Amino acid sequence: MTHHGDRQANLAEEVVTLLAGLADLALSGLSSAVGSANNLLRRADLGELLADGQDEAKARGRLFLDRHAGATPAHLEVLARTVGTHSRETTAS
Repeated sequence: MTHHGDRQANLAEEVVTLLAGLADLALSGLSSAVGSANNLLRRADLGELLADGQDEAKARGRLFLDRHAGATPAHLEVLARTVGTHSRETTAS
């Protein structure tokens, strides 16, 4: 029984240590983000920077949609298929 109790205590200690490490990492990242935001707000060209960011986000959105949305077939490809179908029907008749 004592071995089982020791294992549980060690496991609990490891979990607490892991959670403390993750909390420290999160606080460190948050501190860095706040510092970056503070520096960003002091910029004189903030409006320009935001407009550039918006343009960049739109461009990335268009690329994403082009990559993942069902693209419509090209007009000439549809026309060629239609002509091919009509010529086969005419030949079969």
